[in-house]
Amino acid sequence: MAMRADGYRVAVVGATGNVGREMLTILDERAFPVKEVVALASSRSVGREVSFGEDAVLKVRDLATFDFTGVDIALSSPGAKVSAAFAPRAAAAGCVVIDNTSHFRMDPDVPLVVPEVNPEAIARFRKRHIIANPNCSTIQMVVALKPLHDAFKIKRVVVSTYQSVSGAGKEAMDELFNQTKGIYVNQPATDFQEIFTKQIAFNVIPHIDVFMDDGATKEEWKMAVETNKILDPDIRVHANCARVPVFCGHSEYVSIETEQPITDAAARKVLQNAPGIVVVDHRANEGYVTPVECAGEDAVYVSRLRKDRTVDNGLSFWCVADNLRKGAALNAVQIAEVLARDYLDA
Repeated sequence: MAMRADGYRVAVVGATGNVGREMLTILDERAFPVKEVVALASSRSVGREVSFGEDAVLKVRDLATFDFTGVDIALSSPGAKVSAAFAPRAAAAGCVVIDNTSHFRMDPDVPLVVPEVNPEAIARFRKRHIIANPNCSTIQMVVALKPLHDAFKIKRVVVSTYQSVSGAGKEAMDELFNQTKGIYVNQPATDFQEIFTKQIAFNVIPHIDVFMDDGATKEEWKMAVETNKILDPDIRVHANCARVPVFCGHSEYVSIETEQPITDAAARKVLQNAPGIVVVDHRANEGYVTPVECAGEDAVYVSRLRKDRTVDNGLSFWCVADNLRKGAALNAVQIAEVLARDYLDA
C-alpha cells in the first residue's frame, strides 16, 4: 500500500497474533488512508517482521515502551489484561483505541459498535477515546438481527453457536491440528491438550470461557448483554455456545420471536437488502453456506430461513461468518473508517 501524506498514523497492537495480522491485511485490502503503520506487541516479539500489503514489511516494536503521541488510531487485539493497562495510556496521548478485547465492552462510557447496526454510537468515543469491538459471535448475530428487528421488532432470541478454534487463538488451532494428526498415528489426544478442557479433535465441547453462578458460561453471557447494549435492551437473549473442530468460521442457529407477524419470505426480502449480509437460501443440497465457504470472506451469510411454528411470530435461520474478519479485524477497520470519515481530521 502506498502511504499518504494526508493519511492517519495507525498502530496495530497485538500485530503478531491471528487478529492483528488480519487487521494489517484488511487495512491494506480496503485502502485505509494511512500515513504510517506501526506494529506493536509484547517485548518477546520485538524485532519480528509482519507483512503489510504485498510489499511492505513492518518490524514489531515494544508496546510497553511505545509513545502513542501523534498516533491517530490504534487497532488493538492483545488480550484483555494488556488492553486494560495500555489503552488508557494511549487514549491519554490523544489516540483513539478500537479495542477487540472483552475489557471495555460493558463500560457504560465506551461505545460498543457494529457499523452495520449502530454506527451512531461511535460519536461517544470522545468521553474515553476508546471504542469496543464486540465478541465475534455477537457481531455476526446482530448484523443479521438488525434488519429483522427494524422490520418486525424482535422480542426474544435463542441462539446455539458452533464456534471454531481460531476464536481461541493460534495455540488452539495448533492443538486441533496436532490432536487430529496424532489420533491417526495412535497418539493420545491428551498429549496435545493444553488450551481446551477436553479433546477438541473429532469432538464438540459445550464450554467456552469460564462458568458463571447461574450455570451459563461467560461467552453465553456476553452474547446476551452485548446484544442488549448494541441493539435493544428489551430483547431477551438465551445463548448456548459450543466449540467445534473447525479451524476458522463461526456458525450459529438463531431462533427469534417477534412482535409483528413474520414469514420466511418477508424475512428473506428484508435480509437481502441489508448491508453486510448475503442470503444463500436454496432448499436443496448445497443451498446453504458453511464455515469452509465463508473463510476469507467479509459478509455474514444467512441460510435455512424457515418459520418457527412453536410460537406465534417465530423464525429460525443459520448464519456463518469468518470470525477473524467480520468477527474481529474487519469490524475494527470498519469502525476506523467511520471514525476517520466522520469524526477525525487527517
